[in-house]
Amino acid sequence: MAEKIFMKDGILQVPSHPIISYIEGDGVGQDIWKNVQEIVDRAVERTYDGQCSIAWQEVLAGEKAVALTGTSLPAETLKVIKESLVAIKGPLGTPVGEGMRSLNVALRQELDLFACVRPVRYFKGVPSPLKEPEKANVVIFRENTEDIYAGIEWEKGTAEVERVIRFLQEEMAVTKIRFPETSAIGIKPISQEGSERLIRSAIQFALDNDLTTVTLVHKGNIQKFTEGGFRKWGYELAQREFARELADGRLLVNDIIADNFLQQILLHPENFQVVALTNLNGDYASDAVAAQVGGIGISPGANINYMTGHAVFEATHGTAPDIAGQDKANPCSLLLSAVMMMDYLGWKEAGQRITRAVEETILSGQVTADFAQMIGKDALSTSEFSKKIIERL
Repeated sequence: MAEKIFMKDGILQVPSHPIISYIEGDGVGQDIWKNVQEIVDRAVERTYDGQCSIAWQEVLAGEKAVALTGTSLPAETLKVIKESLVAIKGPLGTPVGEGMRSLNVALRQELDLFACVRPVRYFKGVPSPLKEPEKANVVIFRENTEDIYAGIEWEKGTAEVERVIRFLQEEMAVTKIRFPETSAIGIKPISQEGSERLIRSAIQFALDNDLTTVTLVHKGNIQKFTEGGFRKWGYELAQREFARELADGRLLVNDIIADNFLQQILLHPENFQVVALTNLNGDYASDAVAAQVGGIGISPGANINYMTGHAVFEATHGTAPDIAGQDKANPCSLLLSAVMMMDYLGWKEAGQRITRAVEETILSGQVTADFAQMIGKDALSTSEFSKKIIERL
């Protein structure tokens, strides 16, 4: 009998037949989701001899939601995910400039999914621009709700921005707005509470996974109170809550300037295990590091609130409308996000089974078009590639 996942005393309680919400996604979502769902179901069935299964329930967002309900993010979708705690989704479109807001950001904000978690590792056989991509094995914890993603800004020439600029100049004695008549203004809030809960989650993840080093990535040399605050609060939190682990050598917390991190992760990726970043820095870094191991097409991601238990696992790439409906897309980003979901549920064995099958399939040279053209192999369709994985389960 299907049951809902729930939290008890801060611990996720997962029944044998949990209800999990899914959003198919826009564009290539229609191609990758159905294949990922089949792989996950097969892996769970074979790992647990039919004693466990997932009861999937579809919720709507994006283009499909607009077509069926007239809105891109129905209130019912948020209600269902809040109740079921765990969801997985394909890619959703994010318009540039004017138009509807980012659905990805809206989900993170509405559900307070403060940790964007991106494990980055190399799979043998994946084309990479680096000589030794296997040295990159890092888990990125990006703060997900503050910084510029709070969306606080005013457009050039509006009455609102004129009021803000006048306040800054007259009340706060700001003299460094070089062209006030043509400036737009944005504000990036970074709080102690928001920083601490993200860094605490990163440290706890490291300890739970026998990793010793957590690196705080920031731009505190320029922005002393926001980016610098992130660094300062991180060290204080570690000393206050993890003093024993620091003392006995199970934990090392260090920090690095954001631009230097982007250099060092290329030159010496083996020096990093878990990194914690502010939102914008994390946005840049997660895609840049993913490029080292083959790109976001094979990079999983999750948005998690470790206190409430809410988690949305997601494909990290775009909707690729030019190949939508053609059975050409690489399903690995969403599939490996499903592996993260398995780990989150405590079903690690099923996730490991999928990961091994992905490794073996890619190493055999059986890949989708995005990789095939780089390594000179014939391309498999999305469904053909997925069948190869199922055969290896």
